[in-house]
Amino acid sequence: MANTRYAHAEAILGTELVSRLAHTKVLLVGAGGIGCELLKNVVLTGFGHITLLDLDTIDLSNLNRQFLFRKKDVKHSKAMVAAQTAGAFNPKVHIHPIHANIKEPHFDIEWFQSFDIVLNALDNLDARRHVNKMCMAAGIPLVESGTAGYLGQVQPLLKDRTECFDCVTKPTPKSFPVCTIRSTPSQPIHCIVWAKSYLLPQLFGEEEDGGAELDEAEKQGENAQEIAALRKEALAYKAVRKALHSAETTDDAAKTVFQKVFRADIKNLLSMPDMWRSREKPTPLDFDAIVVGTFVVKEPSKNVVSSSHSKGQVNGYVNGGPTKPAPPSNRNGGLKDQRALTLHDNLTLFVSSTNRLASRVRAGEETISFDKDDDDTLDFVTAASNLRSAAYYIERKTRWEVKEMAGNIIPAIATTNAIISGLIVLQALHLLRKSYASLKNVHLQFKPAVPLSTVNLCPPNPRCGVCRDTYAKVQCDPSRVTLGELLDGILGDGEGEGRGTGKRDVSVYEDKRVLSDPDWDDNNDRTLESLGVTRGKFLTIVDEEGEWGTIAVALCELPPNHSNDAPALMLPSSLPKPPFHPRPSTPVPVPSRKRSAPDDDVAEVAPLPKRAKTNGPSSTEFGSPGKKRRLEEDGLVMLDSAADKMESEDVIEID
Repeated sequence: MANTRYAHAEAILGTELVSRLAHTKVLLVGAGGIGCELLKNVVLTGFGHITLLDLDTIDLSNLNRQFLFRKKDVKHSKAMVAAQTAGAFNPKVHIHPIHANIKEPHFDIEWFQSFDIVLNALDNLDARRHVNKMCMAAGIPLVESGTAGYLGQVQPLLKDRTECFDCVTKPTPKSFPVCTIRSTPSQPIHCIVWAKSYLLPQLFGEEEDGGAELDEAEKQGENAQEIAALRKEALAYKAVRKALHSAETTDDAAKTVFQKVFRADIKNLLSMPDMWRSREKPTPLDFDAIVVGTFVVKEPSKNVVSSSHSKGQVNGYVNGGPTKPAPPSNRNGGLKDQRALTLHDNLTLFVSSTNRLASRVRAGEETISFDKDDDDTLDFVTAASNLRSAAYYIERKTRWEVKEMAGNIIPAIATTNAIISGLIVLQALHLLRKSYASLKNVHLQFKPAVPLSTVNLCPPNPRCGVCRDTYAKVQCDPSRVTLGELLDGILGDGEGEGRGTGKRDVSVYEDKRVLSDPDWDDNNDRTLESLGVTRGKFLTIVDEEGEWGTIAVALCELPPNHSNDAPALMLPSSLPKPPFHPRPSTPVPVPSRKRSAPDDDVAEVAPLPKRAKTNGPSSTEFGSPGKKRRLEEDGLVMLDSAADKMESEDVIEID
């Protein structure tokens, strides 16, 4: 054993588990910060068959923490380069790299079932949720992970034993109303999002009118007057865009863009007084005045930039003649990207970046989108957002800060990624040896005394809409199978074990689309293909009465050797039968102890006479006042003594 490559692993894990690792098939999703460290770990641990999948390409900013890449690899596939680099660490392992999106339809439930375990090293919520659902449907163990700066987490997930990724609601990404971004910003992020997601695409992206976004904003009840102004503004952008794309671009073209965006549009907004009743009015910027240094705006309290703003100045222009423009701040000491830019610096950067982008478009580049590693787009977003911030008296940001915010950069530290990757492998080994009692949620925290903490796994959330569904795999030809045929086949006749639930009222969904319900079955005779339901999609069958659990049907391809004459639909050998929770029966009402009103066909009877009054205390007590009252409600009159008599003869006396 001492001479083998895995002697250390055999000493710790045991010979049996180490020998199994050579035949274990692992799917590793993501080849970024965590993915590179994790791939190195699984290769050195001895996992024999590794499939590495990532859609991304290598950026220059990745090189400070993703050590499987070099500068020569920039713009190449992360999966391909990582597999090539890590393969040299252990020639006995087989790495299959895939440069693709994990959500592509051919990565269906059957494909996931070909693996023994899935390891997630993703950086976005949507992909994480997709992999979680596929693993729950396939019944494959998953190890989820994530890092942010010094913090990290590892979470093993196994259907029916632990909660899944969706058992706990995750916060949705922050979004901003359209009118806030485009008319009334109040934070630096508003201006950065505007420059990145609105101004840059309007000038250099695909040409579109943006009407759909404004239509949606109008439906959401945003200010109608603002939306009308924004529609007019969008039309004006077409003329500016044409000037940048067609004629030889000069500083005058950049100035035209500036005058449109930072002067005319702001003046247009100021013409609507209702918008500024409860907020401060912005100041239209003046290109020429900024150039010569005679234009100033009120600086926000947190802004450290000083741009020719002296005592006695107000928003707009300096009191007096022209002043010498402030020298560019990058001439002083410090890192270039972390220096604060003056108003004049931002104007110069705006003109320069606009001209550079226009030159690229004229050279044949059809569309330009933001990339944090593209200096031209980063310069443009930095300058445009800071100029807009100046007009609205918002704190301006350095180029580095804009890159962080616009690029959605989560602080990443190589050491954190390395620690989390090691913990992922430990949890994966527990899952493979089925030591479920040893599984833990592990947190890396910013506490030097206790850097690691563990939490016992929680059971599945009974209300989870992912792991509590009953999954079924169906092989079919979507071009020949109708929705009704699939539905009838899955529900079955309900007569015996494995025969389904039988016919019942259900609604059928594909993602958020309603395909059928008890009152609308127009689609039941249409093929699945005509409804856009093909390989890799899920059909969700929901009981109309809410008594049966939800069935999620995963669509897969027919076997390769399947004859064309054979049935186009292959159902599972045992039809799914989700949990049944009958509605509680309506409680039977307790009969009232009070007399019911007499029926109409019963002769009226004179009311019973009141008992005769007696003088003085009674000789015998027959009961409490409460009991007397209840007896009277039942038609009985209790006399105080045997000597008392009733005036009416229509009574029955009881001793």
